[in-house]
Amino acid sequence: MDDKINLNYLENYAQAFSHKVCSEYFGTKKYMSGQEIIQLTPSSQVNFMIIKSLFEKWNDELEKLKSNPFFDYKDIAVAEALKEFMNVLSRAIKIERNHFEPLMEVAVIDAIILAIDPMIYFYGEIEKAKGGSPAAHLKASKKYIKWHDNLLNSLIEKGGQEDADYYKEALSKVEQTFRDSLTPSKELLAGVHQVLPIEWTELIQAARLEDEPGQEIKENSQEISEEEPTASIPEEKVALSFEQKKFSTGTGESIDPALAWAKFEAEQSGLLKGPIDSLDDGVAINQRFMFTKKLFDGNPDLMSHAFKSIDQCDSFVEAIELINQRYVTELKWDKDSEEVTEFLHLIYRKFDDK
Repeated sequence: MDDKINLNYLENYAQAFSHKVCSEYFGTKKYMSGQEIIQLTPSSQVNFMIIKSLFEKWNDELEKLKSNPFFDYKDIAVAEALKEFMNVLSRAIKIERNHFEPLMEVAVIDAIILAIDPMIYFYGEIEKAKGGSPAAHLKASKKYIKWHDNLLNSLIEKGGQEDADYYKEALSKVEQTFRDSLTPSKELLAGVHQVLPIEWTELIQAARLEDEPGQEIKENSQEISEEEPTASIPEEKVALSFEQKKFSTGTGESIDPALAWAKFEAEQSGLLKGPIDSLDDGVAINQRFMFTKKLFDGNPDLMSHAFKSIDQCDSFVEAIELINQRYVTELKWDKDSEEVTEFLHLIYRKFDDK
């Protein structure tokens, strides 16, 4: 999809939603039980996202337990005992507010992302399985995911390999199949909206007019003011919706590294700040999907190779020269697009202190 989620608004909304629900529930009770979680809000998907988080935390603890070298956790009797232990634990959920509220915030964020952009959500699920089995993770998650289940089922059916990149490529193909038949996000989020009204114009940043098909944009046009607001989102709340910046020289096809650096140095407002050790560490899940789809022809391997090559550069200038040589022209990047702007800023953060 072309609409973008305003992550800053989403985080604030999830906090307000969770605070409201928890204030009402914990006003009279000290603990939250598993059965009460299932019935907690009008949105069953939010409720099941909380249970999913608990399940994943149990798995994390189990993996730590299995790292102990003194016991055979592959033994059939041990495996059965752990399964029964999990069943017992699931019936003995008991959570205080200070532990529950952060879980709910994440659940609300996940549910809203799933409703609005399932591609980003499922891409994140595949990422969670790094080092493990994407197929096993997706199958285990299936019982907790109530929306877009036809998409998830199709993704699982395309399995057969244990490589995360394989599933990312499969996800792109599945997207093409189901894009026009997905349940509208407002319909899915009706239960969420019932608890706390969603400001849709703030949550979803519509695609820019110049990005819509059939719109002819003149080069160097001054018809659209740089100060024009995007989807009526207050400046202090804009997230991942950078102003259009011109990074090309105006006469050639390459990105001007000096001009790009100067832009980021002078215009920090609204940008994610802070240096990063590597591009892979600094990129957000939604950016991974966007970069793969928009900049690297849907090829996650190509993006990963680009990340590694850029990380090996000694300076911002060297990194920009590398992407000019290998990607900008070859992959026909729109150098003034939002995707390229975010990608360049990621590079800037990598070399900001050098």
